[in-house]
Amino acid sequence: MKRNTKINLVLLFLVAALAVLPLALGLGDHKKEPFTGSDGEAETAITELKPDYEPWFSPLYEPPSGEIESALFSLQAALGAGVLAYYFGLRRGRRQGEQRALEREADSPLAGAAGKSTAEQD
Repeated sequence: MKRNTKINLVLLFLVAALAVLPLALGLGDHKKEPFTGSDGEAETAITELKPDYEPWFSPLYEPPSGEIESALFSLQAALGAGVLAYYFGLRRGRRQGEQRALEREADSPLAGAAGKSTAEQD
């Protein structure tokens, strides 16, 4: 097995463990909503510490339900992943294209004589 394959399998195992262990160990069972986001946790902590707190800003758009909010968040994550994948794919393609061009240039019979004039070549 190649070294990169081993590293990828270890990383995949770690990601799976990070996803499954909190559920298997029952972390968050004592909470009403155990796996809410950090925004909800922060809002709860602020209202407990300072009940008269007034937020500085209000949201531009508040989705009518949690499902729509979750769908918009997923769409945002998918678009971001698509942009990153496009960027890295473009970089890799350019690098491969440059590498192929250099290989073609090195393999051509005129590669050694490319800088010489026709008089110097004879």
